[in-house]
Amino acid sequence: MPDNWSSATGRRKTAIAKVLVKKGAGKITINGKTPEDYFKTDNDVFRINQPIETTDNNGKWDFKIAVKGSGLSGQAGAVLHGIARALVEIDPDSRLSLHKSGFLTRDSRMVERKKSGRPKARKKFQFSKR
Repeated sequence: MPDNWSSATGRRKTAIAKVLVKKGAGKITINGKTPEDYFKTDNDVFRINQPIETTDNNGKWDFKIAVKGSGLSGQAGAVLHGIARALVEIDPDSRLSLHKSGFLTRDSRMVERKKSGRPKARKKFQFSKR
């Protein structure tokens, strides 16, 4: 890890986001791109900024994020979780506000596995009486 960087990891579905944080001007890079360029929807960009706004850290920290796995929505959830954990590592006093907002809780919902003898996890083949 580079000098004076703090790190945290966020997860959602099968996405993993590794977040590096250091004192700076509020620049966020995700896999070398800005959040607006990386994520397709404004909702995902809004979601990843929520922990920063909740703790009043706008323009105080630079975030360098490497994210892989899952889709863009899952990656946005992983980035949100990683940013929140990184902010707690930097400032332990912000833990209460982030926890109340639900940003520190890992969303454990995963895709259910496909069962044998069925076309999908729960769907059944069409029943035919004759």
